[in-house]
Amino acid sequence: MRTIIATVLLAVLVTLVQESSCQSKPVVDGDVIGIDLGTTYSCVGVYKNGRVEIIQNDQGNRITPSVVAFTTEGRLIGDAAKNQASLNPTNTIYDAKRLIGRMFFDETVQSDIKLWPFEIVNRDGKPLIEIDDAGETKTLTPEEVSAMVLGRMKQIAEGFLGNEVTHAVVTCPAYFNDGQRKATKDAGVIAGLNVLRVINEPTAAALAYGLDKKEQTKTEEKNILVFDLGGGTFDVTVLTIEAGVFEVASTSGDTHLGGEDFDQRIMEEMMKLFKRKNKKDLSGDKRALQKLRQAAEGAKRTLSTNMQARIEIEALHDGIDFSETLTRAKFESLCLDLFKKTMGPVKKALKDSRMGKSDIDEVVLVGGSSRIPKVQSLLSDFFNGKELNQEINPDEAVAFGAAVQGGILSGQGGAATADVVLIDVAPLSLGTETDGGLFVKVIERNAVIPAKKTDEFTTVQDAQTTVKIKVYEGERSIARHNHLLGEFDLTGIASAKKGVPKIMLTYDVDQNGILKVDAIDKGSGASNKITISQDQNRLSEEQIEKMVNDAKASAADDKLFAASHGARRELEDYLGTLKAFPGKDQLKLRDQRHLESIVSKAEEFLKDNFGKASAKDYKAKMREVEADSNPITAMLYEGGEAKDFEDYDEIPDDEATRDEM
Repeated sequence: MRTIIATVLLAVLVTLVQESSCQSKPVVDGDVIGIDLGTTYSCVGVYKNGRVEIIQNDQGNRITPSVVAFTTEGRLIGDAAKNQASLNPTNTIYDAKRLIGRMFFDETVQSDIKLWPFEIVNRDGKPLIEIDDAGETKTLTPEEVSAMVLGRMKQIAEGFLGNEVTHAVVTCPAYFNDGQRKATKDAGVIAGLNVLRVINEPTAAALAYGLDKKEQTKTEEKNILVFDLGGGTFDVTVLTIEAGVFEVASTSGDTHLGGEDFDQRIMEEMMKLFKRKNKKDLSGDKRALQKLRQAAEGAKRTLSTNMQARIEIEALHDGIDFSETLTRAKFESLCLDLFKKTMGPVKKALKDSRMGKSDIDEVVLVGGSSRIPKVQSLLSDFFNGKELNQEINPDEAVAFGAAVQGGILSGQGGAATADVVLIDVAPLSLGTETDGGLFVKVIERNAVIPAKKTDEFTTVQDAQTTVKIKVYEGERSIARHNHLLGEFDLTGIASAKKGVPKIMLTYDVDQNGILKVDAIDKGSGASNKITISQDQNRLSEEQIEKMVNDAKASAADDKLFAASHGARRELEDYLGTLKAFPGKDQLKLRDQRHLESIVSKAEEFLKDNFGKASAKDYKAKMREVEADSNPITAMLYEGGEAKDFEDYDEIPDDEATRDEM
């Protein structure tokens, strides 16, 4: 008879609470505006008088550049800031969204720093923007710059409505991680807004599409794929719409891919041509680069409708004029690898949603860069020639959807939005590290949010009164291969044998995708918690994508590691039972020494093969130890029944279901 205490224990699901956004509608006074806070352009709308109004700025434009400039005459935001950028490049800030929620040494931040004319400095690991404000050097966080843009959108809305606005729904890329979402919400707070929701951009666009097709989706279920390629970010989301219910099936994307990357390719080509013709390098001339950037963006837009575009810049560098023609074919060849890169997330989103190409009823285009003909051609070809849906304005769709959500929250939507329910998902799995370095998922990737889940864990050592709880996001079964979000200690655990304490770990993801983790020991009542915020070292989008791909590529290795770990712990625990075997002292001295020798040799095997042996090796050693020890331990049994030793304390069966921390 084998008496083995299980070592790697399975987590028990205690509770799973999932709320839809319709179940927690706050009652607010006044209007709730919807803001699309974009990398290059922002847009604001409001649900009023039974319809969404996309609001024009003072220049008569429905989209506003996400640009902030500091001049001798004061601060400029929007069109005015962008128009003077070439004259004041070091104090004109753009692309703040590409910094928000990131750390200074993120690979993408270091790559972008080389391209920006303004200075980025490191403060405690965070990237801050350094500017000259009226002769005084100041540093700004990305949140502050984003807050200035949000403040401008707030002013635009107030001018239209004729009253103060305090409530807003703000959008962010679907693949923004927890810290980036929290930073986006913080930017709204700095701007004087009460951000009621941070919703995903493609989900907002789906609301815009779905509201337009409401009568149609009342009677039939439709699967739509939203392809959102903007100025700086790219998202793909698969949703199912039926009778006003918008359920996200999966999401994927890249928070560092968009129109600005295409602009950069044009710029690099024009710089080469300028150098070849004039034998001069303009890469160090910040004013020239800013002029070229604006011209490149204009050419890119022109090439969406024309076969060629003329780039003409007076006195680009050292008084030399620049004039070149860029054809659509050349532009496509310059950016083809980036265009093709968009197909990866499309495939991934389909796979995660468990849908095939033929299951998608509509492919909806969102974001200014989705107008590029080659991008549309690649996407249509991927879906076997399917016609793409371009009925909604790609520049305004996200703000439109945010305004719809605002109308729901404020009650302005009335009957038109009364039955609209938005169900979103988590972009990555969230979980904790258990004994042996294994990662246990508490909330699965693509789980519906808001979500709250509690799992039960236990201790790995006798009389253990403290455990370190490490919170990770990722898909690998080995914790260290995922991304550490934060960690904290739970102290004051009631002293007991290992495996006895019940530690309840609760993960709570709110409607904005922001995570809180609570831990409590049921025995002592001791508790601790953490809110994951932008203060932790956050993950770049490229790292998220790499993490998911690595998880797939390394799944076999991870499975072998987990099997090896389990077999090793099984052997370790068996040796522990032999060392503390009840009644062992009743054996003859020769048998006692033989048993000690068996255990000692096996422990040497464990020591010599740490991190090397496979599960097969450990199981073979286990069989060997059992074969050698069973004749000795059998002497303590009579008639197949174990003697009744009072000091034998077996862990109850119901406690063999908790992960050890």
